[in-house]
Amino acid sequence: MSLQTLHESPHLTIAYDHLNEWLHADWTGDQNLMSVQDGCQEMLQFMVEHRSSKVLNDNTRVTSMWSDASEWGGREWFPAMTAAGLKYFAWVYSPNVYSRLSTDLMLQFTAEGPVVATFDDMETAQEWLKQM
Repeated sequence: MSLQTLHESPHLTIAYDHLNEWLHADWTGDQNLMSVQDGCQEMLQFMVEHRSSKVLNDNTRVTSMWSDASEWGGREWFPAMTAAGLKYFAWVYSPNVYSRLSTDLMLQFTAEGPVVATFDDMETAQEWLKQM
């Protein structure tokens, strides 16, 4: 991957993959409503700036439940991302069961929008996103 780091914080690193033309979001550690909202807004901004229609969202290093952000993400953030041009979203699950449940809950609140697929590993997620 030819990644250009766009944003770094204790909870999230966002990079642009120039080879594949997608955003790569790498979430880290415990997440909560504020960290998720802040990170998601950063993702939206960079997606618009880079005119990207694909996101590789990596939660493999997330260590906590963040379900308090699930409804906001599904009802507000995903529609904003869709309006900004998001078409495909590859989401790599955390091994943490509570984080996985938070992901699934957010997707339940997502009525329409991009094609979202969940994966247990990065390689499969990347291959899927390349084919889209």
